[in-house]
Amino acid sequence: MNILSIQSHVAYGHVGNASATFPLQRLGHEVWPVHTVQFSNHTGYGAWRGPVFSADIVREVVQGVAERGVLPTCDGVLSGYMGDVSIGEAILDAAARVKAANPKALYCCDPVIGDVGRGVFVRPGIPDFMRDRAVPAADVVTPNQFELEHLAGVSVGSLGAAVAAARMLRARGPETVLVTSLQTPETPDDAIDLLAVDGQGAFRLRTPLLPVSVNGAGDAIAALFFVHLLSTGSAAEALSLAGSSVYGLLKATAEAGSREILTVAAQDEFVRPSRLFTPEAV
Repeated sequence: MNILSIQSHVAYGHVGNASATFPLQRLGHEVWPVHTVQFSNHTGYGAWRGPVFSADIVREVVQGVAERGVLPTCDGVLSGYMGDVSIGEAILDAAARVKAANPKALYCCDPVIGDVGRGVFVRPGIPDFMRDRAVPAADVVTPNQFELEHLAGVSVGSLGAAVAAARMLRARGPETVLVTSLQTPETPDDAIDLLAVDGQGAFRLRTPLLPVSVNGAGDAIAALFFVHLLSTGSAAEALSLAGSSVYGLLKATAEAGSREILTVAAQDEFVRPSRLFTPEAV
């Protein structure tokens, strides 16, 4: 398949397009990466260099791709962190152009807003843009638990509440919702859950909680879930494959004691996860 991925990019390490592109290529898919920033490294280091690209530059690159006459062959559009609302509008325009050229194409939005413990870490206006513009335009959304609560406007204090909140998002437009980093009272202390909700039902995937905290894992799982969903048509199967691959990736990273996820070194996990987890209908 061909995936247009509009995200941030770093030279060193793996976040944004630097986390999403290679796993999809390793699975045999073409990725057309459009960068919204070009940084030396992710901002978690506290220091970085490089430019933030304007919405006009994003539009210009997408226009150049369109001029190659290939948009009808694009199977999906993937977006992640949006630096400001103007970038968001450029991304939505790109998704609309692709879907006009190929009505079967889908748009997957990872609605990056914040996280538990850190709160909202994006610029003012972005959370409202995600809720009011991006989510309704998307076919697939991949919020973490904090973002799910923010977008749905409810507290997620149980698995049932998480399912209900995901269905609230579905009612606004997306067919499929993937909730990452989900921990409710039903989640054991040594585990972490993923939740996928679509028109066929709700599915939970539970994996062991690993002693690792790295940037970019969310970018990888959004990309993997999206491409497996496109390939299989099954949210449950996409959940199993993506969750198992990212578990293997993070396990290798934890064992190596690396600050950056081992996207290249652990690449076989994308094709043949060393441990395959089975989702449970909930």
